[in-house]
Amino acid sequence: MASSDAEMAVFGEAAPYLRKSEKERIEAQNKPFDAKSSVFVAHPKESFVKGTIQSRESGKVTVKTEAGETLTVKEDQVFSMNPPKYDKIEDMAMMTHLHEPAVLYNLKERYAAWMIYTYSGLFCVTVNPYKWLPVYNPEVVLAYRGKKRQEAPPHIFSISDNAYQSLDFLEKDHRAISYCAIWKAKLNLFFLFYCFQTCSSLPPTLTISIS
Repeated sequence: MASSDAEMAVFGEAAPYLRKSEKERIEAQNKPFDAKSSVFVAHPKESFVKGTIQSRESGKVTVKTEAGETLTVKEDQVFSMNPPKYDKIEDMAMMTHLHEPAVLYNLKERYAAWMIYTYSGLFCVTVNPYKWLPVYNPEVVLAYRGKKRQEAPPHIFSISDNAYQSLDFLEKDHRAISYCAIWKAKLNLFFLFYCFQTCSSLPPTLTISIS
């Protein structure tokens, strides 16, 4: 769900690290785009690159890349591109075309803007920034408190708050699972930090398990 710049002000200096600005969203919506010819193409050195289809013949596709290189590849090495309005999308499950290059490019573009949290359906994908970002400031904790997942940008605090809400209202144990050993310790700390800042007490018979 998109928020206006005024609504994002509650996140303080973290706002540009969490969601695209109104200006950026408008520019993306108005950007020219040809759905039939705009594609990702497999590249021998860069995995996938963006390009424009020049021709199709005998099961082969000729693509001109953004760098000006011409590649001729098999049909299964060409992937449809999503419209610009999906650039830096917060939940990749919402993409029109969901495939490897679309996922990789979305994560790359979000990371370039230091948007390190991205949803993929039920999962929250985190890319380690290897530096401190203001996305854990006190005002950010307050901004996520009581928010449903779809009401705020992707964040470990959203996962934390939803876990707490399940404990408090559904009376069910909750588990948060991290799949990256290197980044897991920090995510666990952020998860617990949010809980300690937000939760005055937990029901004595319920637990939050982090693994």
